[in-house]
Amino acid sequence: METLYLLAEVDFGHLDAVLQRVRAIPHVVEVEAVTGPFDLIVKIQAEHINEALDIVMQRVRRIPGIRGTETLVTVTGG
Repeated sequence: METLYLLAEVDFGHLDAVLQRVRAIPHVVEVEAVTGPFDLIVKIQAEHINEALDIVMQRVRRIPGIRGTETLVTVTGG
């Protein structure tokens, strides 16, 4: 199972709508509104990293109100 975290900037006044739409996406296992330079942190898990990245590009980033994202892919330490 691959895990990535997505940090998202959301347009002012759109946070609640974006939050609901992100939560409805398959493979999104956790979403939290946060303070700081980003508005949301999203945890995505999928069988393969390409599938997880596809969810970011094809589903999350297309949601109206999302201004920008930063994707953090987890790595396993030895």
